[in-house]
Amino acid sequence: MGSRGPIPKRSEERRRTNRPAGLDLVRLPGDAPTDLPDPPDPDPAWHPRATDWYLSLRRSGQAVLYQPSDWAKARYVAELMSRSLAKGMPNALFLSGLLQSMQGLLATEGDRRRAGVELDPPDP
Repeated sequence: MGSRGPIPKRSEERRRTNRPAGLDLVRLPGDAPTDLPDPPDPDPAWHPRATDWYLSLRRSGQAVLYQPSDWAKARYVAELMSRSLAKGMPNALFLSGLLQSMQGLLATEGDRRRAGVELDPPDP
């Protein structure tokens, strides 16, 4: 997964019709399918923002790619996020590590584009 340089454009925005070398695009629906196995529930003791972030992963289209180890990582990241939010402002090194962990879970559109994953817009 490339993590440097500008965020690639969506496939329909690109002028080139040939594929860039080494990047196979994966297109997924924008909403997570309802037939996925249920991931672990959020911890009730978590900060509300950490719970919201964790639940947003469950509703996102990339959830179809998640394995049990990815959900375990997401729970760990949410736990760290909850603890840092409860304490106040985290230091820059901690925040950097937290954001890198979120990047590995393809939590933002830029992370997904760099990994070659595109989510189609959800149906209204």
